[in-house]
Amino acid sequence: MLSKKTKYGLKALSYLARKEGTEPVLIAKIASKEKISQKFLEAILLDLKKSGVLGSKKGKGGGYYLLKDPESISMASVIRVLEGPIAWLPCVSLNYYEKCEDCESEEECSLHALMIQVRDNTLEVLENKSIADIA
Repeated sequence: MLSKKTKYGLKALSYLARKEGTEPVLIAKIASKEKISQKFLEAILLDLKKSGVLGSKKGKGGGYYLLKDPESISMASVIRVLEGPIAWLPCVSLNYYEKCEDCESEEECSLHALMIQVRDNTLEVLENKSIADIA
């Protein structure tokens, strides 16, 4: 299940992708239009800025804007920034791999092969969908 942080981040990116022009948008406007707590949204947008998805401008006419074309921002990349690993188990994660403490061997684990399949199918969808697709 996606966290509210990820859901709200995707909604904010979708809003920015739908708007006309390239002018920055105030957090208050995004929060109001998407019904998101402004304080919570500030933290989310800061994470997206740190990851290179968003840019910001201070002062009059300031706010947040997309740094990349919405078609080039994959759902997988945003989810990884806001949610962390896409894999359901750490032993099948491509970017956050960790050996499970309770398994003697991944080859003998009854869940390992299934979770690889779940990860691969999930990634296929998320890597091939962009912010433009939800805008």
